[in-house]
Amino acid sequence: MDVAALQRRLRDFAAERRWQHFHTPKNLATALVVEAAELAELFQWQTAEESIAAGADPVQAERIGDEIADVLLYLLQIADHTGIDVAAAVERKLAKNALKHPAP
Repeated sequence: MDVAALQRRLRDFAAERRWQHFHTPKNLATALVVEAAELAELFQWQTAEESIAAGADPVQAERIGDEIADVLLYLLQIADHTGIDVAAAVERKLAKNALKHPAP
């Protein structure tokens, strides 16, 4: 996945619809939370086993995939609008996590 190219596509998509004024970091973060809640809702009353198996059902897998995509797209837009390099942020956070939670 080319993150920069995807971010350009998202900027173009918003511009074609004249949505730029809505795409503030605050609004995008709010939308991200809503989409994350929609993803959580798909698993809300499932047992652990049912949630693990959910991806094997084509209908459930598509719904899960749609919500994952929505979350990722909003996350990439927030990064784009705040100037955050996603790859660098991920690497930095993984290094922090390794220090905070060393392997036994």
